[in-house]
Amino acid sequence: MESLNLLADGFAVALTWQNLLLAFVGCLLGTMIGALPGLGPSNGVAILIPVVFSMGLGATPALILLTSVYYGAMYGGRISSILLNIPGDEPALMTTLDGYPMARQGKAGEALAISGIASFVGAFFATWGLVFLAPQLVNVALLFGPAEYFAMFTLAFATLGGVTSSNQAKAAFAAAIGLALAFVGVDGQTGVPRFTGGNVHFYDGIDFLIAIVGMFALSEVLVFIEERGKAHSHSTQPVTELGRVTPPWSMLKQTSGSMGRGTVLGFIAGVLPGAGASLGSFLAYTLEKKWLGKKGNFGKGDPRGVAAPEAGNNAAAGGALVPMLALGVPGSGTTAVLLAMLLALDITPGPLLFTNNPDVVWGLIAALFIGNIMLLLLNIPMVGMFTRVLRVPPYYLMPAVAMISFIGIYALTNSTFDLMLMIGFGALGWVFRKLNIPMVPVILGVLLGELMEKNLRRALTISDGDLSILYGSPLAVGFLTVAVVGFVAPIFVSRYVNFKKIKAETHNDGTSD
Repeated sequence: MESLNLLADGFAVALTWQNLLLAFVGCLLGTMIGALPGLGPSNGVAILIPVVFSMGLGATPALILLTSVYYGAMYGGRISSILLNIPGDEPALMTTLDGYPMARQGKAGEALAISGIASFVGAFFATWGLVFLAPQLVNVALLFGPAEYFAMFTLAFATLGGVTSSNQAKAAFAAAIGLALAFVGVDGQTGVPRFTGGNVHFYDGIDFLIAIVGMFALSEVLVFIEERGKAHSHSTQPVTELGRVTPPWSMLKQTSGSMGRGTVLGFIAGVLPGAGASLGSFLAYTLEKKWLGKKGNFGKGDPRGVAAPEAGNNAAAGGALVPMLALGVPGSGTTAVLLAMLLALDITPGPLLFTNNPDVVWGLIAALFIGNIMLLLLNIPMVGMFTRVLRVPPYYLMPAVAMISFIGIYALTNSTFDLMLMIGFGALGWVFRKLNIPMVPVILGVLLGELMEKNLRRALTISDGDLSILYGSPLAVGFLTVAVVGFVAPIFVSRYVNFKKIKAETHNDGTSD
């Protein structure tokens, strides 16, 4: 009951003309960003962070805008999946398996509509899960001491390589680089400069916003420059005729169970650190296919094969906000970027967020409900407009991304050195993409490395150097155990969750085995 009263207060914060306008703009931009293959929600949010700071928005309006972009991009990822058989981002991979065959059968509009409704269902009920689950996690987190926080951060680093990663050595390497970058600057305890190379620009450490924009946005530009002369050949043909844009009642009835099951699986996957929308989408599609067995027509244009993964990946997007807000540990790559935004606004996510900044957190949750309704109303009647976004040539889009990145970072720091540093991070991100090394652990290291070090030092100070304090409580032992399991599990899970194979199959003829 208390959560509902706080949610009502949140609606009082969110229902202002400014916040409603920002939610609308965020949903619109997010859908267009998600529709463009390759950008995805992480890049979209990263690109817009400098813009948000240059606008001088307060904490709540800024978060409402960026989370609306996040949710909108999750919606928009289905557009290129269904019409071009090219996923807008990784979670939309599963939508191609039945979405594109439906489009080839003249049901593109129906596929887009049913995916929009499934996205709304998944995100709507996941937001309710956030309302009731996050405060409960806060009550548990208030029992944490320095050792428990250190164990929790260890869990985040161990799992955010991704459940879909087949090479955990690369994830560990990326996390080590992120932690090393976090040590650059003046030691907060001793006042001694560390790893600065005598350069005064590094005395304040490395700004995580520079790292995020460089690794996510600029690396995408560098990949485009590298591949601009190559033919992006795929055997599928884009579908331009939408046909009917409202699904018949029989289709809604047929897919309702798939939406419900996909929502539950997606939300669970989102709450687990490192799992995220990709696993939520995969589980929803795979288990739905097994659930229906021969009753389904999966891979050949079954609307349930569109509804289940779309509900799953959008529910996972909402679920990933639970550990970020309640514990300060991001559940996905995009929530890691949102975590950076919170820290840049001098707001510390975690147990005290709900106590110290209730207007921010509950205003944000209320805005998620509002944004979901806006997205549903936008995505059905305006689907024709969003499909035109696919016609924007990348050679127009990528220079705009680079321009926004440079102007935004310079407006924040007024330093040409920071621009050069951003280019360096862009080059590092390009190398990571080429070597298939996850970038999120690097960002997480820059974000949480300092907090992890502080809690380790505090714990050892309390115990007078006795390392046993790090595993001296049931909570710490639980976190460390899950960390080990979470680090090892992807090696085995990847045998069953082979996204590269799925992606290759979707580029054959729009069917799957």
